[in-house]
Amino acid sequence: MQRTNDVYIVGIGQTPVGELWDVSLRNLAVRALKTAREDAGGLQPQAIFVGNMLAANASHQANLGALVAEYAGLAGKAEGYTAEAAEASGGAAIYLAYNAIRSGMVDVAAVVGVEKVTDVVGAGIENRLLSTGLDSDYEASEGLTLVGQASLLLQRYMHENRFPREALAQFPLIAHSNAVNNPNAMFRREISLDAYRNAREDTGVFNQFDIAPNADGAAALILTRKELLPHSADPAVQLRSSSYITDRLALHDRRDPLFFEGAAVSVHQALLKAGITISDLDFFEYSDNTTLHALLSLEAAGFADRGEGWKLASDGSLTLQGSLPVATMGGHKARGFPLGAAGVYQVVEACLQLRGQAGSNQIAHARYAMTQSLAATASAAATQILSV
Repeated sequence: MQRTNDVYIVGIGQTPVGELWDVSLRNLAVRALKTAREDAGGLQPQAIFVGNMLAANASHQANLGALVAEYAGLAGKAEGYTAEAAEASGGAAIYLAYNAIRSGMVDVAAVVGVEKVTDVVGAGIENRLLSTGLDSDYEASEGLTLVGQASLLLQRYMHENRFPREALAQFPLIAHSNAVNNPNAMFRREISLDAYRNAREDTGVFNQFDIAPNADGAAALILTRKELLPHSADPAVQLRSSSYITDRLALHDRRDPLFFEGAAVSVHQALLKAGITISDLDFFEYSDNTTLHALLSLEAAGFADRGEGWKLASDGSLTLQGSLPVATMGGHKARGFPLGAAGVYQVVEACLQLRGQAGSNQIAHARYAMTQSLAATASAAATQILSV
């Protein structure tokens, strides 16, 4: 059999996203992996790459590769690794699995993204744990949080670009509208413009609808080479390229804090490796960790000029019927934000679209998709290009 280095996603699995108090970290991971393996016709992975941000601190559990392999019945049969890149951990795990297949290191790899934020309650999650994604010496130690930093940047963005605050409402409105038909979403209700206007202010310029809710959840993928594709009624989704780029960690070290340079380079590399252009993409699963992330992700990717990302939400371009659908199953904002698992959820949802299994949210004739997961304020970016 001739070996190729084309990588295909042949199995997907996910758990509901939410406050899953009665399910442990390990059980969440195993449930998603079991579903993905069943979807892949029982293919057995030779390596498992686990994406997670908080387990070592929140759940007092490190060594997740060994943990997940054991509880999935694969101890001694599959290598286990953990990828940590803050909120981009899931995307980083996909990057590692993609390269493991392409290099010939393994023929079948599993990716599991898992997060259990409800293992910590109270202010500790935001003030102590999530801030570990920032520069500890120069940002977190001074009391800065991820949401606080993003809020400061959004205020500066609005000051420089002079547009109505209400224009930002369309980002969460689109996400919540798309989540209605996602059975695994945390918030399956639309919100109105009036609800956005009257929402409680959370931090600075943000209100509660501008911030993705942290949540529990697990999602999984099975990857393999083309010649090992199982016979299945579902079309195989090709992972055409994967790119992972890190930027400067501390915001004050960036050349321009209002441009996600690492995210832009990651998109450029992913498109170049995939042999397509941005105009070929049918939809974009972006990281709407906050409304600021959504805005600057669109600009970094090249969908909008600097300072004009907000216009895409206002003119209908980002809806399911628009020219660039985003957050097609609710995004982080309405599906829920399982932090280190979020990048794997994005790819699972993109696969549903490309397989034609997205139900009422299906994008007609979708062939090319891009997903991107961002760590903190885009200090790391993992970008995936998929196609059928």
